[in-house]
Amino acid sequence: MYSSHAIRLVADMSIIPRPRSTETRAAGKLKAPDWLLPQLRDFLGITTPPAGPEMTEGNSRLTAVSGMMLFALLAVEGVTVLNVRGMITLHVYLGILLVGPVLLKCASTIYRFVRYYTGAPAYVQKGPPHPILRLLGPVVILSSLAVLGTGIGLVFVGPDHSEPLLTLHQASFIVWLVVVIIHVLGHILRASTTTWRELRDPHADPAVRGRRWRVFAAAASLVVGVGLATALLPSAHSWTDRQHNSHQLSHFDRTAHGTAPSR
Repeated sequence: MYSSHAIRLVADMSIIPRPRSTETRAAGKLKAPDWLLPQLRDFLGITTPPAGPEMTEGNSRLTAVSGMMLFALLAVEGVTVLNVRGMITLHVYLGILLVGPVLLKCASTIYRFVRYYTGAPAYVQKGPPHPILRLLGPVVILSSLAVLGTGIGLVFVGPDHSEPLLTLHQASFIVWLVVVIIHVLGHILRASTTTWRELRDPHADPAVRGRRWRVFAAAASLVVGVGLATALLPSAHSWTDRQHNSHQLSHFDRTAHGTAPSR
């Protein structure tokens, strides 16, 4: 029925490779070399999400590092409290700078809290903190935000209109100091050892796969704090000018230490 020419034409066409579909061609063009993807994921820190203890270890390290940062900064800020009038500029600057690290610490702590109470297996397996520390956690967060919030508020209102913010600032500081002492005593040993694990050879532990992001978060919190403090410090000129505000700063010192005014 068919001519020899037609049969030969069909045979020739059967060996011609068919063009790939649009989807196949697009997929071929977008596919990266096999050796490139692991390198890219490792550089960006976006490897396969960790699971189990490795997941909670990353959160623990971020919480510990941010806590130790705060411990160092608050130690310096505590020195300024001993002589607020003489070190008011440093007191204000550090107080505002603390906003960044405090927010990071609150975020990492709240994240663990939410993951545990929403039933994430890794966090449930790790378990909650000690009951006393668990009860103190919200008080530490709220009192920290109260101290920082009233302190920044005082920057804007100035000494002439400092009440009731000044009283609230001092009262929240007292509450904060008490709960933080207990909080530090309960966490300082574990936080220091966890921070040491984070700082040593980053290739010694699989939990460091998110280390770049933790370092970035800690550095970013400091940058935010420094930027905010640098931007707002000029607004505190009415506090930092001791010659024009010696009376108000003396009142601040007397109230903070519970001493009578010198004559």
